[in-house]
Amino acid sequence: MQERIGQPLARDAMAYVLAGGRGSRLYEMTDNRAKPAVYFGGKSRIIDFALSNAINSGIRRIGVATQYKAHSLIRHMQRAWNFMRPERNESFDILPASQRIDETNWYAGTADAVFQNIDIIASHAPKYMVILAGDHIYKMDYETMLRQHVSSGADVTIGCLVVPKAEATEFGVMKVDKASNITAFVEKPADPPTIPGDAEHSLASMGIYVFETKFLFEELRRDAATPGSSRDFGKDIIPYIVKHGKAVAHRFTDSCIRAAEEIAEYWRDVGTLDAYFEANIDLTDVVPKLNLYDREWPIWTDAIVAAPAKFVHDEEGRRGHAISSLISNDCIVSGALARRSLLFTGVKMGSFSACTEAVILPYSNIGRRARLSRVIVDSGVRIPEGLIVGEDPELDAIRFRRTAGGVCLINQAMIDRLV
Repeated sequence: MQERIGQPLARDAMAYVLAGGRGSRLYEMTDNRAKPAVYFGGKSRIIDFALSNAINSGIRRIGVATQYKAHSLIRHMQRAWNFMRPERNESFDILPASQRIDETNWYAGTADAVFQNIDIIASHAPKYMVILAGDHIYKMDYETMLRQHVSSGADVTIGCLVVPKAEATEFGVMKVDKASNITAFVEKPADPPTIPGDAEHSLASMGIYVFETKFLFEELRRDAATPGSSRDFGKDIIPYIVKHGKAVAHRFTDSCIRAAEEIAEYWRDVGTLDAYFEANIDLTDVVPKLNLYDREWPIWTDAIVAAPAKFVHDEEGRRGHAISSLISNDCIVSGALARRSLLFTGVKMGSFSACTEAVILPYSNIGRRARLSRVIVDSGVRIPEGLIVGEDPELDAIRFRRTAGGVCLINQAMIDRLV
């Protein structure tokens, strides 16, 4: 495909989202759904951020590879992302692990999740591939990264974050020269390499890669024929290219999207209960670190048809109100108080109940006189009348999953055991 002069490179790109991970550190929240399908921010799912970044960047061909307990994720994408039109050269492919290469293996690793769908990707004929993780919260313009990739002549361009060296042990880390050429790539090193001229920080991989499609196919086929490969980008493909080709680092600061109120770039891996809780509660700040109200870079999701939120009763001790909270459609706050909380779609709060720093997922019901503090309530849970959580740490730890940060995760199975 000949590059069109003056056209955005995103028009010739395909975004390929790796969305098969379980997210085991979220415990019961991912018992029945993959991590990318977990709810976030009042109305979205985690995967909506990567997909919205692709759409907002101008990419109109998208593939999503799914694997672990994918029903909830697939159902969400069918409902929320069905607006792509083939007649406009747009496509949205959901690609579950389906043993397409042989009859014994599912996706063996992140690279294999692309390799097994080479024929589908080739049918769309993209010139560039933007490989994305589907389980992070951030806003980023991939067009900027594509431009750097082309201008640098790189074989692969890797999105990276500047992180304190002490935190880099949890990431794939890049050693770079002053021109941002990657000279080494190591997964979760005990002693991470640091940035030239900055001994306190390292460059951590975001799990975002840009390739020319032809080159990527060649590398995937080479890796598939290599005995002992784990078929993974971070463990196999990227280290090989760093050693034998040209790999370049792209800093998130160069392409992150910030609304006027957002002071610093925002990227979160909400892979633990404490991180998930804090990222959601942060949205209740007067000036949140992540602005979901930015109409120039919207986070697209399922436009659920539902009634507006409703607050009822206005008498002392029984007044429906919310303070520093996000309240979604179809919620009814009936003589109750939500303070610094997120009520997702369809949550009902009974009279005299109160939620403080609570993340209440869709269609949960908070019984009368219940008091919940620093909790995550999974979807569809019915909190009994008078239940108190967040005031007795020892009792909470017996009844629910309580984190080191003092956050309680509550699902319906835990409530049923109380009876």
